[in-house]
Amino acid sequence: MGWGYRKSIKMGPFRINLSRTGVGHSVGGRGARYTKTADGRRQMTLRIPGTGLSWRRTLGRRR
Repeated sequence: MGWGYRKSIKMGPFRINLSRTGVGHSVGGRGARYTKTADGRRQMTLRIPGTGLSWRRTLGRRR
């Protein structure tokens, strides 16, 4: 098992994610969030707050 690093900085509805592989960002609230990861993937996440239920979809294809 290797070591990892992740740090998240919140600025209102925006979040900057710092990790070992680079910098990503996300925007949204508790119910819906759009994320672009450090390796270029784009994801949409929908959640039902308080239930633990969520749905995530990767958008487009990595190049």
